Amino acid sequence: MMQLRQLDMKRVTEEERRMASIVAKKEEEKKRESHKQSLLKEKKRLTINNVARKWDLQQHRIPNIAPNQDRKVSDSPQDPSQLHGSTVSAFPEETGSLDSGLTSALQGLSVTDTHLVEVDGDTLSLYGSGALESLDRNWSVQTAGMVTTVSFTFIEFDEIVQVLPKLKIKFPNSLHLKFKETNLVMLQQFNALAQLRHVDQLTIDPQGNPVVNFTLWKYYVLFRLSHFSMQKINGTEVTQNDMIMAERLFGILAHVASSELPQYRLISILGDARKKQFRYLLETKGKKPGLVNEENSDSKRLVGENTNRATLNYTTRDFYNERLEEIKEKKKFCKMYMEDLVKEATEINMKNEALQKLWPQMFIELVRDAVIEIRNKSSYMKLCLQQITDQK
Repeated sequence: MMQLRQLDMKRVTEEERRMASIVAKKEEEKKRESHKQSLLKEKKRLTINNVARKWDLQQHRIPNIAPNQDRKVSDSPQDPSQLHGSTVSAFPEETGSLDSGLTSALQGLSVTDTHLVEVDGDTLSLYGSGALESLDRNWSVQTAGMVTTVSFTFIEFDEIVQVLPKLKIKFPNSLHLKFKETNLVMLQQFNALAQLRHVDQLTIDPQGNPVVNFTLWKYYVLFRLSHFSMQKINGTEVTQNDMIMAERLFGILAHVASSELPQYRLISILGDARKKQFRYLLETKGKKPGLVNEENSDSKRLVGENTNRATLNYTTRDFYNERLEEIKEKKKFCKMYMEDLVKEATEINMKNEALQKLWPQMFIELVRDAVIEIRNKSSYMKLCLQQITDQK
């Protein structure tokens, strides 16, 4: 009430007006910030619901999501203008500054209808397969170095495997991996994580990951990723007894796998391990002893993967199908090539047999023609001389 002169029988001073104006501005800023955060949370919620619904469609779970009231919101197309409109009606006094405020609020969050990428503190959260494309962007050194936890949700594990090399490069300090609704269905898939730099913690949510129903899945993880010296699995501390049990259960598996592997593949894997060791030696050459000692644990992770364990790898379905298709094409080519060779050899053999049949008669005719030609010696000599003259 800007025109108010008196309040409680007292004259309103300019100081009181100034203080009231400051308090009012602070309250208005607080409301706007609260409004922006509400918009941000709502848009995030709707996007995650859209991603979840798309995932459920892919997994053929539509009957399971029908009772879920939260996911019903995403049944209709998501329009940012509709989102803004519903919120603005609740805060009519903030209409003017809404767009600029929302833009600044969205700087740390990339949202689309099909995927979501969020950095919250030291955690990078990826929702939907499209979020994996964010690993191709140029992340700031500060943000990339700050991320220690990476969470994957509503993404096929086979798609995650393809970006693990990028993850290792882009976020070198990532120590904790979380998987929820990623279709982890067999122990063999954990082999793919061995290509990372290091992993201290692993969290596999039972939702959408049937592999956790296997009694021995944790022991297999500890065995296959033993060179990481993992600290926790699903929030539970890893003990020395766990490591011993893992080795006891699966040690023979690596031995069998390596003994059955073709020699050229074994040499290739051994070569990769030696390359890692040589790279580490080059990197540490010339460094101070104290610094090398600090990096000792990392060096063990880099070169400590047992060769036998390295033979336990994982091939994604797409890559496996590509290999099958490639093998089929090679078989088809080889078959056609061999058929052509057989056909050509058969034709040559048939011609040879025909020649053998015709050759006696051909030889007689050749001898007869030659005798007839040279029977008259003088005429034959003239003919030869004439041929020589014509050639000149």
